[in-house]
Amino acid sequence: MNKLLTIAMDEWRFWFRSRLALWGIGVFCLLLLATGVLSVLQVNEAEHEREHAQEQAEERFLSQPARHPHRMVHYGHYVFRAPAPLAVFDPGLDAVTGQSVFLEGHRQNSATFAQAGASASLGGLAWLTPALVYQLFGSLLLVILGYGAIVREREAATLPTLLMHGTGGEQLVFGKWLALVSLATVMLVPVVLVGWLAEGFAAALSLAATYLIYLIVWASVVVLLSTTIRGRSTVLSVATSLWLAVCLLVPSLAVDAVSRSTLHAGKIQTDLALLEEARKLGDGHNASDPAFAALRANLLAQYNVDRIEDLPVNYRGVVATEAEEKLTVKLNEFAESQMSGERQQAIELRRFGWISPTLAVAAASRAIAGTDIDHYHRFLREAEVVRYSFVQALNNVHATELAYATDMGRGDSEEASMRARVSADNWRVLDDFSFVPASLSERVSAATPALVILTVWTAILLGGLFFAGRRLQP
Repeated sequence: MNKLLTIAMDEWRFWFRSRLALWGIGVFCLLLLATGVLSVLQVNEAEHEREHAQEQAEERFLSQPARHPHRMVHYGHYVFRAPAPLAVFDPGLDAVTGQSVFLEGHRQNSATFAQAGASASLGGLAWLTPALVYQLFGSLLLVILGYGAIVREREAATLPTLLMHGTGGEQLVFGKWLALVSLATVMLVPVVLVGWLAEGFAAALSLAATYLIYLIVWASVVVLLSTTIRGRSTVLSVATSLWLAVCLLVPSLAVDAVSRSTLHAGKIQTDLALLEEARKLGDGHNASDPAFAALRANLLAQYNVDRIEDLPVNYRGVVATEAEEKLTVKLNEFAESQMSGERQQAIELRRFGWISPTLAVAAASRAIAGTDIDHYHRFLREAEVVRYSFVQALNNVHATELAYATDMGRGDSEEASMRARVSADNWRVLDDFSFVPASLSERVSAATPALVILTVWTAILLGGLFFAGRRLQP
């Protein structure tokens, strides 16, 4: 162990004497600082804006005057998704998925207001985040610093001396590897600090551990190439080409391949299919629709009356309630089908992590940060709960607080229209909405498949290092 530490410390001394190493570390720190500051400012601004917008939406809904209850069903309400605490490190899909949903009766609207303008405001560099700095430039820094680890000793003719004086090949290889891993550990201190301040120490450690495994993969790759290839220029060429392929080319090709192989119906096609299914359920605005004949017969029998005018409830409100319930079941079926397709795409993309560990760490990072597709779907489902709750509550007001005769005659005159309104106190059926990410244990569990991929990468590469160290020759 002492020899490993001695070799690692000697490598650190070499880096401190190298201008290239100092420049590389300096550029990495500047990129991390710049993206970190911008990310914190953006997330804090977004959180403030969305919380304020949510409060305004609730105030506007509750401040509406006396109206017909079904008017409020269509007046609707907005809900907003506040960014997750760890979005300051990895915004994930938040920049491209909608942050707000307009809730109203009879339909589920798409999320809107993605951060499309952010790119322009930052000169087109909005895509660069602290997470991407580690995924792309953290790995590149290890390539720059570690490509000459073993081959440098061979070219300087010091390798035979080291081997002849009792330093085993495995010790030399893993000593160099330990230097890179210790550097990677130091590089992750900002991740721990940011994560700790944002959400707590456990979340910070989970995120840092994920990136440590990823950087260990790259440290192992670099030392393995330096051990098996002769010539520093050749090692550097191979290592940088591999970095370009793994970090840039494969992810781009993977996204294209997944989008082509897991096609699902577009919005127009889905809307047409949903409209066709909705017609079979009946029109909730038309109490005479044959689809509600059984409902009418059951109500008349239940209250032992012959006419709907004699019912103790407003038949139109009962029809609206029944129609919304049936339609919501169908809406949820279509929504779950759409989300299932999107989730399948995410799973297929994660499987490309067996080719590119960058894709694996990106998937794990988004899952732990709470900015992945699962959290976007969680937001949509929670928004639907609010929508259905307040729409059905208003339909209940329609059925119980407004007489059928008054409802039917509301178009006769202005005075009749006024009588068909209910008190604004009934609008307090609206539930408060505040989006909260899943618990840390749930997020780590969601990241586990990607972490398994990274762990397997690490195990294979460490085995390769051990084998290459035992066969190391001057």
